[in-house]
Amino acid sequence: MNRRVSAATVHSREHEWALILAGGDGTRLKSLTRKIAGDERPKQFCSVLGTRTLLEETQQRVALELSPKRTLYVVNRAHEAFYAPLLGRAPAQNILAQPGNRGTAPAILYSLIRIAAVDSHAIVAFFPSDHYISDNARFMAHIRSALNAARARFDRVVLLGLEPNGPEVEYGWIETGAPIDGHTQLFNVRRFWEKPNRWLAEVLQLRGCLWNSFVMVGSVPALLEIIQRAIPDFYRFFTRRCPTFGSPAESRALAQLYRLIPEVNFSHQVLAPRPDRLAALKVTGVRWNDLGEPKRVMDSLTTEGIRPAWVDAVIPQFL
Repeated sequence: MNRRVSAATVHSREHEWALILAGGDGTRLKSLTRKIAGDERPKQFCSVLGTRTLLEETQQRVALELSPKRTLYVVNRAHEAFYAPLLGRAPAQNILAQPGNRGTAPAILYSLIRIAAVDSHAIVAFFPSDHYISDNARFMAHIRSALNAARARFDRVVLLGLEPNGPEVEYGWIETGAPIDGHTQLFNVRRFWEKPNRWLAEVLQLRGCLWNSFVMVGSVPALLEIIQRAIPDFYRFFTRRCPTFGSPAESRALAQLYRLIPEVNFSHQVLAPRPDRLAALKVTGVRWNDLGEPKRVMDSLTTEGIRPAWVDAVIPQFL
């Protein structure tokens, strides 16, 4: 019996994929990363919290639970000089180089199409590459719960929501509904609140709402369906070019496609209109920051008791 259970577990994990989003321009943190790196590299390729870059931190965190063989990276071809040295050991087919940054929705749709071509039963976990997380092992244990929940509820996309430690006005918030199937940590989603004012943020915290980490897990069919329903014209335009993906003509077709498409935000334009297809997994016992602003970087360094060599040179400016 144990061997049969183990084999089933191994088989299910063969359909688990990770997608690390590393194609952003890091504009909001450029004032700090220029000081740290001395050049224009985006924050994910910068050693912000220690000796490793944020991309490497994310890579090591993800590897605690998901196979590097099925870990893809969405990057921006303009950043090749920065990502190539960091991803030298990744299989070439796992690096999805976009011709430009058109927001999170094209990056996610592009990766889903590529994964679906080789594994139509895939469960995919998406990880931004610019987060501070205090306890990687505990956080990835929540990812394991989300993977199991997404497998059991194949039509749902599971968002990881953090228990807030304050009325943050720069984050998105998830208002949760009733627990799902009696689960103590998994909830229906009522709606999203994006960057509320201070008064509303205080109310949301009192209501037990969660910070939206934009870490999410879902099956390929569920994710594709929610995109198709939320932004049908964009979905049709993008997927009509699918036959060339994976072929020698892919690079040229993708460049032409990205010249024509607008910037599309996955949170605002895909998730927010479809709360009925979402679930929120409450993450506890982990401190988390979206490192989008210098103050959050400094706060995370203080929390961890880390003082990188660059701190003394920039601290007067960013305190």
